[in-house]
Amino acid sequence: MNKEATLLQHVEKQLAGHTGLLVGFSGGLDSTVLLHLLTRIRDSRHSVFHLRAIHINHGLSPAAGAWTGHCQYQCKQWQVPLTIVPVQIDARDYGIEGAARAARYQVFAQHLAAKELLLTAQHQDDQCETFLLALKRGSGPAGLSSMARLTTLTQNQLQRPCQLLRPLLAYSRTDLARYAQQHQLCYVEDESNQDARFDRNFLRLRILPLLQQRWPHFAQATARSANLCAEQEQLLDELLAPTLDQLQHSDGSLSTEGLLRFSEVKRNALLRRWLSGQGVTMPARDQLQRLWKEVVLARVDATPHLQCGQYQLHRFRQRLYLLTSRIDITEQVLLWPVTRNLAIEHPNYLAIENAVIKKRGAEDLVLPANLGTLKLLATGGQQVRAPTADEIVSVRFGLQGEVKIIGRHRSRQSKKLWQELNVPPWERNRIPLLYFNEQLIAAIGTFITQEGQIKAGEQGWHLHWVRN
Repeated sequence: MNKEATLLQHVEKQLAGHTGLLVGFSGGLDSTVLLHLLTRIRDSRHSVFHLRAIHINHGLSPAAGAWTGHCQYQCKQWQVPLTIVPVQIDARDYGIEGAARAARYQVFAQHLAAKELLLTAQHQDDQCETFLLALKRGSGPAGLSSMARLTTLTQNQLQRPCQLLRPLLAYSRTDLARYAQQHQLCYVEDESNQDARFDRNFLRLRILPLLQQRWPHFAQATARSANLCAEQEQLLDELLAPTLDQLQHSDGSLSTEGLLRFSEVKRNALLRRWLSGQGVTMPARDQLQRLWKEVVLARVDATPHLQCGQYQLHRFRQRLYLLTSRIDITEQVLLWPVTRNLAIEHPNYLAIENAVIKKRGAEDLVLPANLGTLKLLATGGQQVRAPTADEIVSVRFGLQGEVKIIGRHRSRQSKKLWQELNVPPWERNRIPLLYFNEQLIAAIGTFITQEGQIKAGEQGWHLHWVRN
């Protein structure tokens, strides 16, 4: 059997059981070969599976528009539905290459249909470059595993996990170029691929040719090493899974007391798997050391946290919590109109548009930062006294000073009160605070102040916080 037939069968075998395919199509050699192979398989199967392509226009090259036009023409010729998505690249955090890759996978996740498999065209040479870049960064076995043939993408908290297949990893770029020549395939060439300032291009243009000249099977040997590293990681996953399950709480937090029992090596391995399971990019060794020293081992009364990319790691009550970064809303004051139309000019009030006063007292109030909605119910909920006609009702965030709540004989500083109520530090500034004029009435869903208590014979408000 010739190599072309082997390539075709190799790809077809990997598609077993899949009826919907989405192909990342740049118009370059690799993705052109992959898409052509898939159209041949589709036609031989008499459309057993549905095939479509997606082209992402990064806008980084003057020729980007021409590449998009080429992809449109090619997909029309091969009768493959094509989706074109322009993206804007922000290279400040990850550099151009990293930002472009992150943007691609976000688009893929957004456009992947249910039960659809994502396919990309990385090959053996790409695998070798990825391995060497990981080696340059000082990565461990997880990083040196490089790219898996089949993987589930959860990084950066994608909208939902998606399955990614790389069916060409066992073949070299030379194999793909030979296939393209045999079938007279047209494809685009990205001029930036010749720019050795980029790390991957530097390896491809300057280093790998020398290594291949000296050791012709260097790329294949590197791929075997990557596979061995992947096997070791899989074995560690299996061995550590029972321990991780014992340490992890139902809300996803991790016991720090349990981690104290283990060696640094085992502890780091558990932390990496905990973070990976929540969609966080594998942290560097120094980040794990900072997490342990600055967060886990911080003094008991501290509220430590560590920024890790777009996430924050917090410790509370001997548990680690992973949170996405949050905007500060402590300066926001939301006006909640009641009993009559209020026309108040105040620099801190964010007026509610089209507020209509109903007999029940107030409109539902939409909270910022996706915190949900405040409602007034006929019964149930949290009961506070109703405002008087001359009291302005507002909702604020960020409790300060001393507070005296129902059921307590004396006032408490806000920090002490939150601690007694077992409210995590990162949640304290997200709890809506109900004010009548400048008087705190309640922390909705948590406590009611003495000033918000309903007196005998009075009718009160029934508050309900519907969280998103």
